[in-house]
Amino acid sequence: MSRTPVAVSSMAALLLTGCMVGPKYVKPTAPLAPAYKEADTASLQNSDWQKALPADAAAKGEWWALFNDPELNRLEALVAQQNQSLKIAEARFREARAQIPYNRSLLLPTVGASPFAGGLRDSANKPYFNSSSANNGTGDIQLPLDLNYEIDLWGQIRHGVNAAREEAQASAADMQTALLSLQAELAVDYFEARSADAQEKLLNDTVHDYEEAYRITNNRFTGGVSPQSDVDQARTQLEAARVEARDITLQRAQYEHAIAVLTGQPPANFTLPAQPLQAQPPAIPAGLPSELLERRPDIAAAERRVAEANDRIGIAQAAYYPVLSLSGVGGFEGTSFANVLNASSYMWAIGPMLSETIFDAGRRRAAKEGAEASYDESVANYRQTTLTALQQVEDNLAELRILQQEAAHQHEATQAAQSAQQIFNNRYVGGIGTYLEVVTAQTAALTNERNDIDIVRRQMDASVLLVKALGGGWDTSKLPKL
Repeated sequence: MSRTPVAVSSMAALLLTGCMVGPKYVKPTAPLAPAYKEADTASLQNSDWQKALPADAAAKGEWWALFNDPELNRLEALVAQQNQSLKIAEARFREARAQIPYNRSLLLPTVGASPFAGGLRDSANKPYFNSSSANNGTGDIQLPLDLNYEIDLWGQIRHGVNAAREEAQASAADMQTALLSLQAELAVDYFEARSADAQEKLLNDTVHDYEEAYRITNNRFTGGVSPQSDVDQARTQLEAARVEARDITLQRAQYEHAIAVLTGQPPANFTLPAQPLQAQPPAIPAGLPSELLERRPDIAAAERRVAEANDRIGIAQAAYYPVLSLSGVGGFEGTSFANVLNASSYMWAIGPMLSETIFDAGRRRAAKEGAEASYDESVANYRQTTLTALQQVEDNLAELRILQQEAAHQHEATQAAQSAQQIFNNRYVGGIGTYLEVVTAQTAALTNERNDIDIVRRQMDASVLLVKALGGGWDTSKLPKL
């Protein structure tokens, strides 16, 4: 007899917890290579990045500290605080997180109250009514508590809780992806603006030099030493440089406006002081492709949605099994407020109900097939996201490698062009060269000097995009434990 309570308790626990039908989740495989194709460049094989980035900054994802620019550091902090697109992503995360307690509440009974007070008098002339049973009316007052409880025998509700948790984690990773994208966009716009500052300074200096050249050429023409064509060529060169300088000013203004919006400010209230780009790209080790699965928030979001889709299959499969629910009511019922709370007015009713769908014309089968198709879609999306991430890393590693080589050649070409410009200018002043040679040399020198600046800009942009492609210091351990 002593074993009876234990058996009853065990049976009750089984009924209350049940089992979970549906496939067990296994993280899908991802297409990976043992190493990056572009990562064997000697210039990228060092640990300067890790040395330059303190551990506390890495924990916060402050990857922009790599570039050692105080103004960039200040602006990046504003993105997380004030950017409206990020606030949208954060609100979506909170919305997804709220679904967890909602689904979890279904694991517990629902208790409600529905008090009622009313009266009834039957008409003596009602059809098929014995007139001798007529009275002056009866009253009914009810003070009940209702209980409804669906026992999760097959894990349908628990699968729903898991799916909500996984979607919330995916939304958290989406928020981090949005933050990383906005931070990278700000850094790119910032270096574009600094490059425009350098281009503008170069062009303003060039305009000053061309004004001096025009003055000299005009004096030579007045003195009868140079023809009118030299004056026209000098004037053409000068005005063309002025046009290029104004065009750079327009581009720079547009980047400043973009930075203002990214930091949550009206463009009219924001000014970025001019500062020509002088930085050099930091060394950034790429690590191993397998590490990318833990470092990219978009890959983590895609993986969490695979797990969510797997739970959706379990929900669809549980629909094939019977539903066991428990309902009850307890409270007081009387004919008046005077006797409703008497002990004799106490009433209760309780009982289980088992229901099973016998025929639904294939509705459950279609729902399960749809859930399985959604799972296959999420797996393919996870793998495609991984491939895209690998491509982005390889692209930026290749760009940094090739631009490093270009920068060396371009620097030599610029020095040669500047030297040629000086030689042709001296020849012209000495009367043994034509002004067309001077103009050609000036154009070549300016083009190469601008290319020097542009290559540095492209290197900085590629460095930012490589950090973004590597996850910006984030990893899956930062996913919320919901």
